[in-house]
Amino acid sequence: MTAYTSLIDVRTLAALPPRELLIVDCRFELAVAGGDPDKGERAYREGHIPGAVYAHLDRDLSDLSRKSEGLGRHPMPSAQAFSAVLSRWGWHPGLQVVAYDAAGGALAAARLWWLLRLAGIREAAVLDGGFQAWQAAGLPLEAGEVTREPGEVALHFDASQYIVDHRALAERTRELLIDARAAPRYRGEVEPIDRVGGHVPGALNRPYADNLDAQGLYKSRQQLRDDFAALIGDTAPAQVVHMCGSGVTACHNLLAMEYAGLEGSRLYAPSWSGWVSDPTRPVEKT
Repeated sequence: MTAYTSLIDVRTLAALPPRELLIVDCRFELAVAGGDPDKGERAYREGHIPGAVYAHLDRDLSDLSRKSEGLGRHPMPSAQAFSAVLSRWGWHPGLQVVAYDAAGGALAAARLWWLLRLAGIREAAVLDGGFQAWQAAGLPLEAGEVTREPGEVALHFDASQYIVDHRALAERTRELLIDARAAPRYRGEVEPIDRVGGHVPGALNRPYADNLDAQGLYKSRQQLRDDFAALIGDTAPAQVVHMCGSGVTACHNLLAMEYAGLEGSRLYAPSWSGWVSDPTRPVEKT
């Protein structure tokens, strides 16, 4: 079977042999305080793509016990913890993974894709258009919870693909920082979640929503390539570092660059919530 390593469309996914896939429903409400972090899981139980398991952003794709360490609102899970999640889902080497959410991959689906990349798993893709595209195509759903035969997984993360050290980010020389948050938050005009608004000095703004068209699908490879080339100029993709509010939606920009053939960019995992955990760090507002 062909390996899908960035995006996959609904018709292609529907035609693939179910036994050769691990489909992961990543729907999650990434909202301000007082939101409903279990809303996505309830929606999954009510109806999901057949065979899909569920990934909870807080429990499976983050380690919230490390929030006090200044690593942001969604600290990365350890490689050991992520290996345990994959074991529970029955993943094994060579198994194609397809992740989806209800935000065009902008939330936890791209985050899962990125974690799989860190672990050296290339057979991982995000469903273009997400759950809505599957529904719009009139494809079947199933209710309840899917369990799979567990496996034994022991993976390691490639630390060269991300930054967690705030000082390393502050002292960057060649790296170009791209912030995926909406422009008003980047400019510091509003801040509904974190301690203070604004952005890391020198960061450019590329709201993740700019990667999608009016139908909620990713723009063409060429359009994305042109967009990012206009933003980063002569900077090599390997010198691009992405961030957002907590290291989740930034993965959408990273995925968009990979899909466009601009490979090798990295993530500042703590992102804005991690940066402003220390009030002495500089904040820029424009």
